[in-house]
Amino acid sequence: MARIEFFTYTSDRRWGARIDGADLRVHAADAVRPRWEEEQRPEEPAEVEEFLFRQYAGLAEADLGDPVAHFLGEAAGPGPGDGSTAVLGCDCGLWQCWPLLTRITAAPGAVVWAGFRQPHRPAWGELALGPFAFPRPAYERALGSPVHFAEDPFTGPM
Repeated sequence: MARIEFFTYTSDRRWGARIDGADLRVHAADAVRPRWEEEQRPEEPAEVEEFLFRQYAGLAEADLGDPVAHFLGEAAGPGPGDGSTAVLGCDCGLWQCWPLLTRITAAPGAVVWAGFRQPHRPAWGELALGPFAFPRPAYERALGSPVHFAEDPFTGPM
């Protein structure tokens, strides 16, 4: 099973996650890279890499309502209302602009994130990301006590 760490950052308490020690934004960049390169045919690979690692940001706590319910897939927080949940939002601050969605299934023994997708690119389909299964007791402990940073802790692999 995978290991998750939740964290918040900045004064508006943006929520982010690390899976097996890597920021979810790194996992997302790796998953969308081939799709983005097919679509954009970049002339400047370094610019594409910068975009890939900076396209997402954490979700502001004010948008989540109850973060615990949100990340257990129970709340009507950011998401399209189709059973998927936003786990990252756009770096512009509006999660709807460029969200990373997944289905969160919480069972007694595990919480699973599966079916990641970018809703503004339906042709991409399900991304090659996950599924991630987390032991529910550890998941709930991590969710109940996120580490807080004054600034975004993500530095990316740049």
